[in-house]
Amino acid sequence: HNHQTTTTEHQLQFPSSHRFQRAIILHRIAGLAMSLFKNYFGLGGSKPAAQDEKTPVRALPASWYTSQEMYELERRAIFSRKWLLTTHRARIPNPGDWVRYDVAGYQFIIVQDRKGNINAMHNICRHRAFPVVTKEEGNSYVFSCKYHGWSYGLAGNLAKAPGYQELAGFDKSQNNLFPIHVHVDRNGFIWVNLDAAETPEIAWNDDFLGIDEQERFEHYNFEDYVFDHHWEMEGEWNWKILADNYNECYHCPTAHPDIPSIADLNSYFVNTQNAYIQHFGQPTPEQIAKGFRVAATYFWPNASMNVSPHFFFIQRFVPDGPSKSQMRYEVYRNKNSSDEDFNVISDMYKRIMSEDKYLCANAQKNINAGIFVNGELHPEMEKGPLFFQKTVREIITEHWKKEQQSGSEIWPAQQQVPKTATASQSDSQLCAAIDCCSRGKGRMDDNKKMCLDEAIAF
Repeated sequence: HNHQTTTTEHQLQFPSSHRFQRAIILHRIAGLAMSLFKNYFGLGGSKPAAQDEKTPVRALPASWYTSQEMYELERRAIFSRKWLLTTHRARIPNPGDWVRYDVAGYQFIIVQDRKGNINAMHNICRHRAFPVVTKEEGNSYVFSCKYHGWSYGLAGNLAKAPGYQELAGFDKSQNNLFPIHVHVDRNGFIWVNLDAAETPEIAWNDDFLGIDEQERFEHYNFEDYVFDHHWEMEGEWNWKILADNYNECYHCPTAHPDIPSIADLNSYFVNTQNAYIQHFGQPTPEQIAKGFRVAATYFWPNASMNVSPHFFFIQRFVPDGPSKSQMRYEVYRNKNSSDEDFNVISDMYKRIMSEDKYLCANAQKNINAGIFVNGELHPEMEKGPLFFQKTVREIITEHWKKEQQSGSEIWPAQQQVPKTATASQSDSQLCAAIDCCSRGKGRMDDNKKMCLDEAIAF
């Protein structure tokens, strides 16, 4: 072939008799790629053995904690679809109060509007995608983009787009900030769901019905707590290794010398249900007297809450790649507690979390080295991590199968372009087809040509 021939000319010159052979080759390549994908991510082969209390269970393979492709799939399958515990009403107590959050590359704002409603929206200007806010938090009644001056109300409604009032075909109502679903539970905790559908695929009740009515919450009045401070630790670890660590106390006697003073490890156990893991331990009378009656719950996928009479904190494991995450904490204190009572337990938990950071960072280093594949987890003492990993496996596998059936990636949080925007759809289809060609690096030239043929056909 003449390598300087344009794609269109080449499409016309390619012999039609080869089409059947090309189709067979593409089919075989697709089958091989799917097989490699399954084996790489551990999705192929037999299902994990049924769990019983006397048989150790193999953990997720190391590739799930290091793979960029797996991380991107988690962004689509988990963080675009599931309800995420994020903060508490006490963090934004006044109209106009807002805080900027992010998770897995998605950046958003949570705000209290003039009517006391809690709203959330993506931190993306609808004009040219510049962040609407660049500070961590604040109080304002208008979000004004510092790029071209577009401004929005506290419900995300477009208030002003300079110069666009002269354009007859511009509809302000179609250019509000991208909304995010919000659920405020009976205790004031704020949850978000990034699914772009008008009604999210997964209802909050599907995963968390009744979790805000735990019997042990009767010991606490959440209206007595006020926001005190936030802090974070960043490290080179996968977010799931943090969750595995939090959800067992098998390591506590070895790694956390403070734990016996706030919990009776002999009575410790976890209860797993729906999308949460409840941690239980019977405190001694002395521990109760010191305010160490703690109710801890992990909310799948990436958040937990520890409540005590003097304080509670929300812990979020925030991924920023396959091997980089933050441990972020919002700390609330009981307004009736003394500084001493609050500081004792607050400082203690900071020590414990710092110890966890050390554990997870060093475990991740060895996972990255390529020797360790996985270990055997104890079915009872590591019941929490096993439940967490089982849920990860199920959600990831389900979404991946849907993508294989559809023939494309499924991004539930992505903007839905109006069907009338034919130019946008055509441009996106062309780019998708070109991307198909670039991913086919190393394939036979004929296959690349066929892929480009598909692009030209859009």
